[in-house]
Amino acid sequence: MSATAVPAPAFRPLVVIPVFDHEAAVGAVVDGVRAAGQECLLVDDGSGATCAAVLADLARGDGVRLLRLDANQGKGGAMLAGFAEAARLGATHVLQIDADGQHETGDIPRFLAAARANPAAVINGAPVYDDSVPKGRLYGRYLTHVWVWINTLSLAIRDSMCGFRVYPLAPVLELIAAEPIGRRMDFDTEIIVRLFWRGVPVRNLETAVHYPRDGVSHFHAWRDNLRISRMHARLFFGMLARLPRLLTRPRP
Repeated sequence: MSATAVPAPAFRPLVVIPVFDHEAAVGAVVDGVRAAGQECLLVDDGSGATCAAVLADLARGDGVRLLRLDANQGKGGAMLAGFAEAARLGATHVLQIDADGQHETGDIPRFLAAARANPAAVINGAPVYDDSVPKGRLYGRYLTHVWVWINTLSLAIRDSMCGFRVYPLAPVLELIAAEPIGRRMDFDTEIIVRLFWRGVPVRNLETAVHYPRDGVSHFHAWRDNLRISRMHARLFFGMLARLPRLLTRPRP
């Protein structure tokens, strides 16, 4: 390297897996992360004794860390704790993947390669579903897509609800220090919209999504749909406050 050459910035990803009573599926997810050559942080979101024991056993393996929350905080709460721990451990990026086995861990290298090439961007999973997807969940997502396109005045975010993505950690930490973020099923959508508002670019990567027939879902139709509806209302009024800036924002 010449005396005037500038070294490439560090790229230190950490996989963060929020877990709440997914003891039957999380082991295979961890195996997939480790097969991809990555370390991971399991965030135990107040799981019961059976899952807690499984996670403690997994954390004895090489490259697996465990952060336990005493009480259930919701997926968003678990991810917020995971971001803070990732920063403490010196990570520059966080790859989020769900613990229920619906995401393709074989795509982890592809997502991290995209993040390395676009270190300032969110690398956002764009699901390609098979026949296992519940139709009610699928149709509900389309309504959220429309609201996100309205609230960003953009089609840049193809799917705001996918739990498989890579975040640049620095702007995430700035955001969560400045604004409240939904801590439950509203988390995935709210954080990516607010990052987009702050000028963080979004790059979408298609990825296969499969809903295991015996999988555990913590989505509660009435309660979580109400929470998501309230989030969309908050974001809509936030969009109105940012309207001039969004209208003049350069299109990718």
